[in-house]
Amino acid sequence: MQELNPTQIAQRLHQLTEVSVALGDTHDTAGLLDRILRVAKHMTDADGGTLYRPSEDRRSLCYHISINDTLGIYQGGVSGSPIDIAPVPLCDSYGNKNLASVAAYAANFNQSVNIEDVYKADVFNFSGMRSFDAAFGYHSQSFLTVPMTDHEGELLGVLQLINAKDPQTGAIRAFSQTDQRFIEALAAQAAVALTNQLLIAQLENLLEALVNLINIGIDEKSPYTGRHCQFVPELTMMLAEAVHDTTSGPMANFRMLDADRKELWLAGLLHDCGKITTPVHIVDKATKLETIFDRIHLVDTRFEVLLRDCEIRALRAKCEPGADHAAIDDRLAHDQAGLIADREFLRRANVGGEGMSPDDQERVRRIARHRWTGPDGREQDFLSENEVFNLTVRFGTLTDAERKIINNHIDVTIRMLESLPWPKHLKNVPEYAGGHHERMDGKGYPRGLTREQMSVPARIMAIADIFEALTACDRPYKKGKMLSESLHILGRFALNGHIDPDLFDIFVRNRVYLQFAHKNMDAHQIDEVDEAAIPGYRP
Repeated sequence: MQELNPTQIAQRLHQLTEVSVALGDTHDTAGLLDRILRVAKHMTDADGGTLYRPSEDRRSLCYHISINDTLGIYQGGVSGSPIDIAPVPLCDSYGNKNLASVAAYAANFNQSVNIEDVYKADVFNFSGMRSFDAAFGYHSQSFLTVPMTDHEGELLGVLQLINAKDPQTGAIRAFSQTDQRFIEALAAQAAVALTNQLLIAQLENLLEALVNLINIGIDEKSPYTGRHCQFVPELTMMLAEAVHDTTSGPMANFRMLDADRKELWLAGLLHDCGKITTPVHIVDKATKLETIFDRIHLVDTRFEVLLRDCEIRALRAKCEPGADHAAIDDRLAHDQAGLIADREFLRRANVGGEGMSPDDQERVRRIARHRWTGPDGREQDFLSENEVFNLTVRFGTLTDAERKIINNHIDVTIRMLESLPWPKHLKNVPEYAGGHHERMDGKGYPRGLTREQMSVPARIMAIADIFEALTACDRPYKKGKMLSESLHILGRFALNGHIDPDLFDIFVRNRVYLQFAHKNMDAHQIDEVDEAAIPGYRP
């Protein structure tokens, strides 16, 4: 066996150095593995090679890449041609290590195996290789099998080279000890690069799992918020891709790389993570009197007491000498009808809506001044001060104090996200997620940023957040709006400085709204949209 001369060794050292640098710069795992095998073949003048990867259950070795120059074979890896060969078991059914296969032996003992001529070796079972030779008219001879393990000794793969050739004559030769040492060095370098990629992938998977963990918590606490946290990132990415594809107008220069997409997607998933701290009875407050329960039922009970009191008074009046029963019944019917009308009014007022008139607010106060006797025997106003305050909320169901608690979720979101040590490629997640309640005119919250102070992704998410909230039909405190009405509201927002008009133009022009609607909105909400009638939009 002829060893390498000093010049050849220097050349291989240079190759090893070059490939080590290249492996450190490679971020594509499939391309990395392909390069490892090809460099190993080239370094040893091998005719063929196979790279095995452990199966998910780590009980066998799977063929990952197979190359043979003489037979013109290139399967697996990035070739696009699959390898249909059964995996090599690492152990038998009793748990004993497989010692018959050279690849399994190298993996089980973390030891290189160098065989000069497989037809003369009787230690391993080469029946499969002999069948291969017979089928393809090939002659396998020299084998070099090297395991690839990480810093903890965990198996990452097995590198197997076949038929080293003399570079001068092309004759098949054995793999030399120098060949073996160089391939072991290459395998070690490749294992480091592969481990780095696996660790990065594991960390990214862990990060996404933690994001999902937060969203699971939000969803368990409030299914409506959980649905919102799923749909906002989806709509955000739809609009972002439409902006990315725009080639004219103010947004023509906006472009995203894959890393930018991942950053924006994570920001979308986390944009409402602060709501995990918001009391659920405020997040899901369906009626004005709702706290842990809807206090309208307490009000209903008081009405029942007043109705009963009316009946008792009427019965007592009838017991008086000379009582006019007909007049008493008329008065009873009148009084009870008034109480029932007030009860139905308070039930409607409790639901909330787009706006409560001053007259209705005054009627609530007038009803509140009715007197009734509580269970403690004390006469008191029919409604408490807090009940009057809640029932006279003009828009929606939340009081100003409760709205501040809701709005505080974005401050909490920003604090939560800014407390994390984001890597460089995800450093903008807090800014994107924390800006979806800002307005273009600086009247938003929590920081009062203007359009110029906001990034394009943050402005995109602001539109997605509002549109999803308008069209959502599963909220206990409101009905989902029709598609056309939602676009009209957004159009007015674009005109009054609430959202970015340029992004809204793309949202409508590219029919992003329709794509989202067909996928996620109820069919009855998807009505005919006259784009020419949308405020601020010019087709």
